[in-house]
Amino acid sequence: MAKLTKTSVFKAHGSKAETPLDKTTRVVRKMVEEEAEQRQTKINRLRNARLEREANTPIKPSR
Repeated sequence: MAKLTKTSVFKAHGSKAETPLDKTTRVVRKMVEEEAEQRQTKINRLRNARLEREANTPIKPSR
């Protein structure tokens, strides 16, 4: 039987290298987050333009 020592039982595992799948996942998530941020910016810009246009449009009286 192998002799158990502190160094053989409690080995520190080094961080494993990033696999190609991990890299792809990381890149795609970053792309999706950037697209969502751009979409939200566009939504806010259009919403503000609509609210400003509605505020500056005179209300037509009903007949």
